[in-house]
Amino acid sequence: MSNLDKEAIHNLIKLSRIECSEEEQARLLKDLEKILVYIEQLQEVDTANVSPCNQVLEGACNVMREDEVRDIMPRELFLSNAPSQVGGMIRVPPVIKSN
Repeated sequence: MSNLDKEAIHNLIKLSRIECSEEEQARLLKDLEKILVYIEQLQEVDTANVSPCNQVLEGACNVMREDEVRDIMPRELFLSNAPSQVGGMIRVPPVIKSN
């Protein structure tokens, strides 16, 4: 099993750029240890006679339909479904923050 300690957790937190309290770090350490134990159990499963599988449902396929041209929804009706609007357009939260 991989040895996890507080220093390893601190490095993971720093790399992932998240903030964790000491209590959260302790819980994270326990959870990751449980995950690694589970992965070790999976490594013990004999898969020698199991063929690789790329898709669980082998018979599944994409179902496509033809596009149909229909009447356009009136702008007022369309905008009435939006939580916020400005100037006839839907207002969305900013995704790029300027410095």
